[in-house]
Amino acid sequence: MTDAAIPRFTGDASPYAGGDPYADHRTADFPFTHLVDLADRRLGAGVIAANDEFFAERENLLKPGPAVFDPEHFGHKGKIMDGWETRRRRGVSAAEPHPTPDDHDWALVRLGAPGVIRGIVLDTAHFRGNYPQAVSVEGASLPGSPSPEDLLAPDVKWTTLVSRTPVGGHAANGFAVDAEQRFTHLRINQHPDGGIARLRVYGEVAPDPAWLTALGTFDLAALENGGQVEDASDRFYSPATNTIQPGRSRKMDDGWETRRRRDRGNDWIRYRLAAQSEIRAVEIDTAYLKGNSAGWAALSVRDGENGDWSEVLPRTRLQPDTNHRFVLDGPVRATHVRIDIFPDGGISRLRLYGSLTDEGAAGLAARHRELGG
Repeated sequence: MTDAAIPRFTGDASPYAGGDPYADHRTADFPFTHLVDLADRRLGAGVIAANDEFFAERENLLKPGPAVFDPEHFGHKGKIMDGWETRRRRGVSAAEPHPTPDDHDWALVRLGAPGVIRGIVLDTAHFRGNYPQAVSVEGASLPGSPSPEDLLAPDVKWTTLVSRTPVGGHAANGFAVDAEQRFTHLRINQHPDGGIARLRVYGEVAPDPAWLTALGTFDLAALENGGQVEDASDRFYSPATNTIQPGRSRKMDDGWETRRRRDRGNDWIRYRLAAQSEIRAVEIDTAYLKGNSAGWAALSVRDGENGDWSEVLPRTRLQPDTNHRFVLDGPVRATHVRIDIFPDGGISRLRLYGSLTDEGAAGLAARHRELGG
């Protein structure tokens, strides 16, 4: 189900006339883009199959960053595009040269983390006259690591997330999704053919509670485990969500960095943990933040939406480009965590190691059942 209030784009864009190729790109401020991109490659997402990728590979759909356009880049099949592009469909004969209304191309996408989807963006950047006439998106939830053949089996239940909708060329086509279910895979359909540059799938991670229980001790704030950023004082250079991405940061903008403060305040991030948990150890990493890392950091927790904040790590000096490890004096029960940095700068990752409480595990299992898991 989609939200009619979100701007819609249809029709061709003008042919590229030189200069900045994004100057006439059509886009909008979508209300869901502050959420996690469940199709982020860093979380393990992948395009696992497509019926056709003659002109441009399906994997391009999930590349980070905007699509790139080089007007001089041609190969032996024609213009090379930074997206997924299929060949032109044809009818069955000279008497019926056009594709049927049901003809379409498709790609299967494995989400990096299972979750509840709140919005989808299918960006046709640089596909000005070779974009699909319409798109549709379906979601499914399967356990384990299903193959393309498993997903295409006739008994798999697919739920329509975006009904067949006309889209525009060289435009970010956004769709709000209203389906309170947990999905692991998507089927992206373009009718009848054409090209899509990027796919973004925004929502909330819904982890498997059985997996987290089996792990015992894990990172309670990690995106892949259901942690999330609720708010931050500043996102000027990079998003606060970077601090709970998988793995260590590999460059400066893969962390969180704030603008330079000229007042006497400080910057902060507030997190919600996967569920009520007991925290036992903390890592604060400033990897690749060398002349702009935070000077000091403090950590506070609260238990419940209206609980009082309690400091568990006092203001502590941080070193540039360093992973700092702290063992807490004892397990700390919490549902929310706040890191304060002084006075400004950034950190690359925050890791909070511990385990679910009995109450937290029960709540997570109930939510999992509610979402159809």
